[in-house]
Amino acid sequence: MYIKQSSILGWVLPVISGAHWGSWQMCPRARLVLVPDGFPPTSFSLKPGRERRTGKDEFPLLTTKRVFWKGVLEELLWFIKGSTNAKELSSKGVKIWDANGSRDFLDGLGFSTRQEGDLGPVYGFQWRHFGAEYKDMDSDYSGQGVDQLQKVIDTIKTNPDDRRIIMCAWNPKDLPLMALPPCHALCQFYVVNGELSCQLYQRSGDMGLGVPFNIASYALLTYMIAHIRGLQPGDFVHTLGDAHIYLNHIEPLKIQLQREPRPFPKLKILRKVEKIDDFKVEDFQIEGYNPHPTIKMEMAV
Repeated sequence: MYIKQSSILGWVLPVISGAHWGSWQMCPRARLVLVPDGFPPTSFSLKPGRERRTGKDEFPLLTTKRVFWKGVLEELLWFIKGSTNAKELSSKGVKIWDANGSRDFLDGLGFSTRQEGDLGPVYGFQWRHFGAEYKDMDSDYSGQGVDQLQKVIDTIKTNPDDRRIIMCAWNPKDLPLMALPPCHALCQFYVVNGELSCQLYQRSGDMGLGVPFNIASYALLTYMIAHIRGLQPGDFVHTLGDAHIYLNHIEPLKIQLQREPRPFPKLKILRKVEKIDDFKVEDFQIEGYNPHPTIKMEMAV
């Protein structure tokens, strides 16, 4: 995948995304504001932000700290499945949705009759059943709503020049039912010269934890769709509406800023897969991933 990066958040994004310092440019219109997320304020925010990745045969998995690759992969397969059950993901050792699906969290949102772990019509449901009526995480939604993901894959085959190859997780009707509104809200795919590119719009980005994860996830999705359609992965363009840093992430990020980025790894798909639903964890291999050690950061809930 092509990897070149530029952003307004020049002092943090280079180490977060794992780019070499020379590939970054500062935007003169960047402005730093303190977001009053509770009192006292708990995060800094910059808006807007944008990254573009361009570096052949590299996969954008952060190197200035170790990224939870298993979590990236398992979560994406969980999205693709259309699941909204946090316990299903947790059972695979990926706990990133546990807090949002906890009894206390759901009760606090007024979902006292909902089963623990039921996140509501979040990403996977919107990708595979947009417009269907959400009942609960155990219901069968086969054939209901719009399967946006499959429509993207089909359109890339039948009309690759289409300017409407879009998948959107932001559904205003369903927002009140979600444990967490979509942060990465909309992606658009583009085919040129045998390469598949993806642009992601993310309304809200936690730069310390979430954004490196999101970059790897949508890059992986682009690889998967390109593989199915016999294309090469091209550019990944990432636009952030609100790029923020939580106050309890500042000290860990200072440590990260001192680390020299290392070369990105490569991603291999180990067998021919014809359908998006047929991908399995064992189909993917990351080669040459040599990151700096893990840096602990707490997730904001």
